[in-house]
Amino acid sequence: MNYEEIKRHFENNPPPEIVEWTGWAKITDTRLFLKSCYIGIRNFNGPIDRCPAWWHLRDFYILMKKNAQQSPTEETQAEEASLKTPIEESAHLATTEKEVAV
Repeated sequence: MNYEEIKRHFENNPPPEIVEWTGWAKITDTRLFLKSCYIGIRNFNGPIDRCPAWWHLRDFYILMKKNAQQSPTEETQAEEASLKTPIEESAHLATTEKEVAV
């Protein structure tokens, strides 16, 4: 993908406002982050593959695509967890009540 395609993707599919990129990097305003990447790319004189803003934008795009693919899996697991038998559900409630009481 190139810069324009990624920009169109984020215009049509905006990312969440806050994204924890790594354990030490958290983006608190993704719109501002994307805007700064776009400006950095436009103002960079040289090959795009040497532009730091391009690499940040590309890595962010890859992260968002990965998260989008993992989300349906997490939703499926949550649905499966909600389909517990009544015995499993009451046992879970009993352990939760004991933890709260302690």
